[in-house]
Amino acid sequence: MSVPKSRILDLLKVQCRIFSTTFNPERLRTGNKVLRQRLKGPALASYYPRRPVTMRHLMKAYPDLETWDEEQEDRLESIALKKQRGKGAPKKKRTKEGKLSKKLVGLPANKAVYRIKEIYGPEEEGRWNDMIVTGSRQFV
Repeated sequence: MSVPKSRILDLLKVQCRIFSTTFNPERLRTGNKVLRQRLKGPALASYYPRRPVTMRHLMKAYPDLETWDEEQEDRLESIALKKQRGKGAPKKKRTKEGKLSKKLVGLPANKAVYRIKEIYGPEEEGRWNDMIVTGSRQFV
């Protein structure tokens, strides 16, 4: 003796209403398991100690005030002294190759070679001749 499916679904609806659960007859993944869990944010926030307020925070919060960040001034002064002695950070690399890659993308080989000659000029003739002979397309 089998029970009709509609009657079982009605029974499930009533059961869900009584026990305050979601009615999901297709058993789709809804994420309720994750949503029912306790929130982790407050526990994580209370685990780590609060950061102390620095001059940078105060300067950002109150831009109208005239403030002095001694640590920042010391850092800038030490960087300037290192640069004077030649111990500063190196300059960023700027080469012709960087320009080439953007200009030659998508060009056919013969036009790319023409552009190499145009960009490098006669002083780099050996280099672009090598590129033509070997057929290397490093610039693309």
